[in-house]
Amino acid sequence: MSQFSSIGSAEDLKNPDYLPPLAKAIPLGIQHILAMFISNVTPAIIVCGAAGFGFGSSSPDFPNMIYMIQMSMFFAGIATLIQTIGIGPIGAKLPIVQGTSFAFVPIMVPLVAGKGVDAIAILMGGVIIGGLFHTILGVFIGRIRFALPPLVTGLIILMIGLALIRVGIQYAAGGVPAKAQGLPEYGSLMNWSIAGVVIVVTLVLKFFTRGMLSVAAVLIGIIAGYIVAYFNGMVNFGNVGNAAAIALPNPFHFGVEF
Repeated sequence: MSQFSSIGSAEDLKNPDYLPPLAKAIPLGIQHILAMFISNVTPAIIVCGAAGFGFGSSSPDFPNMIYMIQMSMFFAGIATLIQTIGIGPIGAKLPIVQGTSFAFVPIMVPLVAGKGVDAIAILMGGVIIGGLFHTILGVFIGRIRFALPPLVTGLIILMIGLALIRVGIQYAAGGVPAKAQGLPEYGSLMNWSIAGVVIVVTLVLKFFTRGMLSVAAVLIGIIAGYIVAYFNGMVNFGNVGNAAAIALPNPFHFGVEF
């Protein structure tokens, strides 16, 4: 029996208009939103950490990292709307979430490593050129798809994942900037323990339970880790309370260099 049988029948799950019961749809929707949110903000945090700024609310460059996160979410929303609604030939007209990509992180990290905020302007220039290249490539991608069999694309995804393993481990230990600054909490037992809680809870629910517990394993794992962090004094809502409720976007805050 499929782990998704508790959501609906096989025919239901093939129907793009099928809506599961709200008691199941709401937690699954929250899990999907968190997955989208984390995948969008994490590349920005990784790039800022590699550049060496924004780590910790006491850092003078902390607002710059917040700005990077805001712009990631802002343009992810715009791209998702274009993909969903469509503008002429642009967009699949399907609810496909768009956002930042881990595929470019292995290239961005050495480009900005240790160069601070000034490196972001160069990065922005590269992103613009890369975006134009992708736009042109999108016109011809159908004609060269024969050269991209599953073996090739699968290996590319594997290499991206392998390149990010080191980053994932470093952030589980306390973050790349914490390591660079030699902070004592980097690699602490508490950091490893919280990361372990998230991993263990997620894997146990995913592989040893059925129904909603298995399907919502990622959400429950995140909640479990957050609860442990909260009761160990690692959650601070002060910065949230001091932040502006509404902030206007400024896409070229860092400038652009080519």
